[in-house]
Amino acid sequence: MQLGSLRQRPIYRNAPHDPQGPTALRRLSAAVRPKRSKGNNKFASQTETERERERDECFNSKYHIDVDFEVPKKLQWYYAPAFFGFWFIIYLSLVNTQINHMPKPLARTDEAAHPRDFIAQRAEDTLIELTRIGPRVVGSVANEVTTVQFIRDEVDKVQAQALDRFEIEIDVQQASGAYMHWVMVNMYQGIQNVVVKLSEKGNTNENYLLINSHYDSVPGSPGAGDDGSMVATMLEVMRVIAKTDEPLAHPIVFLFNGAEENPLQASHAFITQHKWAKNCKALINLDSAGSGGREILFQSGPNHPWLMKYYRKVPHPFANTLAEEIFHAGLIPSDTDFRIFRDYGGVPGLDMAYIFNGYVYHTKFDRVNVFPRASFQHTGDNLLALARALANAPELDDTAAHAEGHNVFYDFLGWFIIFYTATTNIIINMIVGAIALLAIGISVYFMSVRSGCSIQGVLVRFGIVLGIQLVSLGLALGLALLVAVFMDGVNRSLSWFTQMWLIIGLYVFPIIFGMSILPAFYLEKTKKDPLSLGFRVQLFMHSHCVCLVLLIIVLTALSIRSAYFIMLCVLFDIVALVVNLVTKWHRKAYWFAIAVMVCQILPFTYFTYICTVALKTLIPMRGRSGGTANPDISIALMMWLFSVMFAGFIVPLIMFFRKTRTIVLCFLAGTILFIIIAVTDAGFPYKPKTSVQRYAMIHAHRILHNADGSTRIDESGLYVYPQDRRFNIAEDEIKTIGNPHKVSEFCDEEMFCGMPLYNHRWHSAREYSLWVPVKEQPAIPAPYPSLILQETTELDNSMQRRFNFSLAGPDHMTIFVNVKNSAKLLDWSFNETLINNNEPPPYFVYFSYGLDNSALEFTIDVEKSTSTFDTPTLEIGIGGHWVHHEIQRSQGLGAHLDSFPSYAYIQAWVGTYESWYF
Repeated sequence: MQLGSLRQRPIYRNAPHDPQGPTALRRLSAAVRPKRSKGNNKFASQTETERERERDECFNSKYHIDVDFEVPKKLQWYYAPAFFGFWFIIYLSLVNTQINHMPKPLARTDEAAHPRDFIAQRAEDTLIELTRIGPRVVGSVANEVTTVQFIRDEVDKVQAQALDRFEIEIDVQQASGAYMHWVMVNMYQGIQNVVVKLSEKGNTNENYLLINSHYDSVPGSPGAGDDGSMVATMLEVMRVIAKTDEPLAHPIVFLFNGAEENPLQASHAFITQHKWAKNCKALINLDSAGSGGREILFQSGPNHPWLMKYYRKVPHPFANTLAEEIFHAGLIPSDTDFRIFRDYGGVPGLDMAYIFNGYVYHTKFDRVNVFPRASFQHTGDNLLALARALANAPELDDTAAHAEGHNVFYDFLGWFIIFYTATTNIIINMIVGAIALLAIGISVYFMSVRSGCSIQGVLVRFGIVLGIQLVSLGLALGLALLVAVFMDGVNRSLSWFTQMWLIIGLYVFPIIFGMSILPAFYLEKTKKDPLSLGFRVQLFMHSHCVCLVLLIIVLTALSIRSAYFIMLCVLFDIVALVVNLVTKWHRKAYWFAIAVMVCQILPFTYFTYICTVALKTLIPMRGRSGGTANPDISIALMMWLFSVMFAGFIVPLIMFFRKTRTIVLCFLAGTILFIIIAVTDAGFPYKPKTSVQRYAMIHAHRILHNADGSTRIDESGLYVYPQDRRFNIAEDEIKTIGNPHKVSEFCDEEMFCGMPLYNHRWHSAREYSLWVPVKEQPAIPAPYPSLILQETTELDNSMQRRFNFSLAGPDHMTIFVNVKNSAKLLDWSFNETLINNNEPPPYFVYFSYGLDNSALEFTIDVEKSTSTFDTPTLEIGIGGHWVHHEIQRSQGLGAHLDSFPSYAYIQAWVGTYESWYF
């Protein structure tokens, strides 16, 4: 390009009163004049037409051009590590510190100085005594007798310390009932609840606050975290309130429920049958999916935003709408009593649970020694403040009047809580999105004015950059998913299960590489563009912002409240942009970059905080989410989403360093290095005691009868239910026991595969569950399941008949029902939901009992239209499970089980399965 071609007289003539006009023109000329190189001058070969086209695109003679912008030299490449180190230090100093920050636990010796406060040591002592009872499984003496008496004794101690102004009533409920739990009928008989009402004497208010936790545990687990810790916390909160001279406008019902793990039976019994249930107007539910750490509020309401007004008063807030939406989406392999109170009682409330150290959840390692005392203080402080606030809340007197819709809520590093209604969320999202687009438009306009390029020229560049940004985001996602598929393809999924840091190299690195490699190439190819490097980098930030605004619109339209995450991304980017426009730093690349970095500190801190919490929660859950789906896919998707939020406006700043492509390629090299590490023994996912691989195993005897009463199958075996993706890892150990078969091999011929399935989840896991025939028969304790057909009676006509059965056996049984030979199931004495919904058989009934071990009497009504009752009409299978008995096993089988690796945790019991035709 010739210098003379830049001296356009119309530009100078249109600014006759500007004495700096010629000077400005010379500065512009110098800024855009390419360096000549001997023998290779690309611009020297341009035709006059091409030069004219470039001039027409980049310069607009209509405006006065004040070219007071900088064309900076790039920073040396060795400053890049300091740039990345800056963000890493922020993460370590703020995020990592706050995630693990806990209040100082109070000891008994502190009680005199803190008479109104929760005493963590007292709660810990209570938990120690509770877990000494051992596993507390429904139907066991430990759960039905010993633990009930323990809680009663603890309540008596509270009563002895209570002020005269309070009265405490205790009721031990025993109940039977049934309801639908997902796709199975969940039936219970004689299960128990210990219910305590604390109120002021003479208080006639009939609107109560309900606080719930469960004292039962899964087979083999002492249940310190789940949920003994919450039981101990409730007892201490009850004690503090009862001995403190403070008002209590509404009575508080403390529900210690005895059958949550069965699942959720005792809460159903309370809310549908207990005398105080109809008076409970608000709920605090306490549960656990881990052991220790901070309890998270992950469900609120629904449709009662006023509850968050009182949660705001807790001293250690930890809550997030994202957790609620993830839970509602079914991405968490758990359920809580909160759903039962909501669905069957219409009780609004708050659902809180421990989520850290989920590795020990539902294992024998869920002990007191892994539950920190500081967690008691954290939860106790919050629960005490929340109970006092809600028990005195006027909204309890008429909760229906305050039902207004969903909330958006989130804390910042546990320092404070922000919440607002879903309607407000929509308004905020739309306003922020509109302001963002307006600010970007103003920025693009000033780019045109300051650079001398026409507005059309800048918009064309913006369109190109937006396309590159979209492709880059897609490339980043594609690379992360490619790594996930590769790791699973070489049988190395879950390599990050214990070593969480591997996720950085396996997924964050390729995402950053994908987000930056195409922009790096583009900026390199356009380094002689009249639009400065600073402006072109800003265009990439603007394009990312536009992508996020579009995402806000989509998520808001889908009523996804977690769209607030994207809104915060856009908000802080716009703050930086406004600062740069007002201060005119947008002309000066490094000043503009500094403003961006400063304004990104808060969102970077927040998003990495939430990302770390999500990883600490979800990673242990991937070890019990089944083997159907590749768990690396979910991690890759999550890291991409969070990277878009915390790195989307930081990654473009890499372009200010020399050797940009080399820096970006280092992320690709890092990915390859981490893959190599992950496929070696360093990436082995499991460790004994701390992060085990889970199996459920039943040593079972199964007998299947023909229609004539003869036996077609009579064998013993091991039913092996691996609970994660790496189920082939113990293949050699299983083969030493016998010849394994996939459970799915039997499902076409037999009802529910002809196996002693424990619940409906086992049936959904049939593709990767195994049946291993063995010679040794299990030692079955009494009572053995006994199904007796009492009588058959004819109904309205000869084609309809009622079958009356009696079933006795162990305290955990499964009942499978199917119809044969064109029969139709008209009705039965179980829950009628499946029949009313015309669900096709076979049907799954889960049955358990507590103190009441009387035989279960049930009826089934059937109709035949094309055949007589001389042919088989019903097929019924009964599974018996001795889940809390000591496993009696032969010496040979015991040796096989003991041969499993030390990192394997096997939850095992003995069982039976027998089926008949009627």
